[in-house]
Amino acid sequence: MSGIGSGIDVDRIVAIDVHTHAEVSEKGETSLSDDLMEASGAYFKAGGHRKPTLTELAAYYRERDMAAVVFTVDAESALGTPGVPNEEVALAAQANSDVLIPFASIDPWKGRAGVREARRLVEEHGVKGFKFHPNLQAFFPNDRMAYELYAALEELGVIALFHTGQTGIGAGLPGGGGIRLKYSDPMIVDDVAADFPGLKIILAHPSFPWQDEALSVATHKPNVYIDLSGWSPKYFPPQLVRYANTLLKDKVLFGSDYPVLTPDRWLADFAELDIKPEVRPKILKDNAVRLLGLGSD
Repeated sequence: MSGIGSGIDVDRIVAIDVHTHAEVSEKGETSLSDDLMEASGAYFKAGGHRKPTLTELAAYYRERDMAAVVFTVDAESALGTPGVPNEEVALAAQANSDVLIPFASIDPWKGRAGVREARRLVEEHGVKGFKFHPNLQAFFPNDRMAYELYAALEELGVIALFHTGQTGIGAGLPGGGGIRLKYSDPMIVDDVAADFPGLKIILAHPSFPWQDEALSVATHKPNVYIDLSGWSPKYFPPQLVRYANTLLKDKVLFGSDYPVLTPDRWLADFAELDIKPEVRPKILKDNAVRLLGLGSD
């Protein structure tokens, strides 16, 4: 299964979206409770595209000549609801290897069982990375209980993608749906980057209210990248644009956060952003090609 992603023609595609969500299984089961799903949809003003299946997601990106990293979020310990099965995501990526790149998600509270699951997903299903959502999973990324899992990911040579900054999940609900923002300060991930220097890490999203912290970590740690998902580019902080154009031009990645934010809207707003012509293709595709090892099998 090591060839997952090798079906992508990197010369043909125009962009790689490194941040999309599998939020509904082929059976119609969602990864969030109804109240969290509705609140996040309202927060992002998501329309009818809110619940595409994996097959529909693949068709959506194929129509646009794009590839996409796709993952679920396993936060069952904290939320009480299972995510879309990782195996389903991986099998959908295998069936649509021209456009989909499989990541997985392991609830860090699973301990050694989670480590075994991670190894199996990489070795048997070709998963290329793992999504962590500290807010939903209710853990600080530098909690030592997750370190055996990180060690396995480092050994396996796959990517760890961490949600950072405010989350739209729970926004507007009483008490934010019980979801706490403190877990997603990117400076906490700096400990992980220091303790696992061989682990490739993506800090997801403009990290409001910790944008400067994210830029600091990414410029200091060679193994840390930033994806630009979850925000329309017209709202990017000026320092993020400045660093993307200069010091981090090889470490910033296009991500939309589909289905809550469409790549169509993101790309339309990105076209208006003051990004240097030579940097634009790096952000849209080239940096992701290199980080994901596409075309190197």
